[in-house]
Amino acid sequence: MGDIKKLKKSYERPKKPWEKDRILQEKELKKKYGYFSKKEIWGFNALLRGFRQQARKIFASTSEQSKKEGENLLKKIYNMGLLEEKATFDDVLGLSIDDISKRRLVSFVVNKGIARTPKQARQFIVHKHILVNGKKVNAPNYLVLRKEENSIEFADNSVLKDPKHPLITAMASISRDVKLEKEEQIVKKLKEDSKKDIKVEKATKKPIEVKE
Repeated sequence: MGDIKKLKKSYERPKKPWEKDRILQEKELKKKYGYFSKKEIWGFNALLRGFRQQARKIFASTSEQSKKEGENLLKKIYNMGLLEEKATFDDVLGLSIDDISKRRLVSFVVNKGIARTPKQARQFIVHKHILVNGKKVNAPNYLVLRKEENSIEFADNSVLKDPKHPLITAMASISRDVKLEKEEQIVKKLKEDSKKDIKVEKATKKPIEVKE
C-alpha cells in the first residue's frame, strides 16, 4: 500500500503576519460572514488571486486559444454568481473578498431567513439540515452557483422542517417583531414629516391685510 498523498494547501499565509489593517479586516469578515478561521478567508483570497492572474495573462495574449480561455473564465465566474453577463476582465480584477463571501452557503441561509445569524447557519449546515439542489451539503464555505440560488431548503428528514419546532417558531416571532418595528418607525417618520410641513406652512403663510 502506497503512502498517503499530502493534500496541497488551498491558501497562502500572509507575508506580514502582524499587519494591523489586515488583522482588523479579517476580524470584521469573521463577524460579518461567520467565518470559522482566518484560513478560510485566506483560501478565498487565493481563489480570487488566481482569477486575477488568469485574467491578466489572457488579456496580455492575442492568440485564439487565449480568447477561448477568456470566454470560459468569464462564463465560469458568471455561473458562480460573482459577475453579471457581459462582464469584462476589469470586473474580474475588481472582485473583492466581500463579493465571494456573499456566495457562501452560510450567507444564503441567513439571507433567506432560514437562520438568524451566520453562526446558527453554520451549525445547521454542519449538522446536515440544509439541502442545495436536492443534495445535503455540510460545507459552510460551499459556493452557491447561480442556478442553485432558489434550491436552498431544509432537508426532508430534518427536525427543523417542522414549522412548530421551537427554533422555527422563535425565528418567525423575531421576524414579525422586526416587521412591526419597521412599520412603527415608518409611521413615526411620516408623523414627524407631516408636523414639519405644518410648521413650514404656518411660517410661510402671509398675514391677511385689513383695509380701513
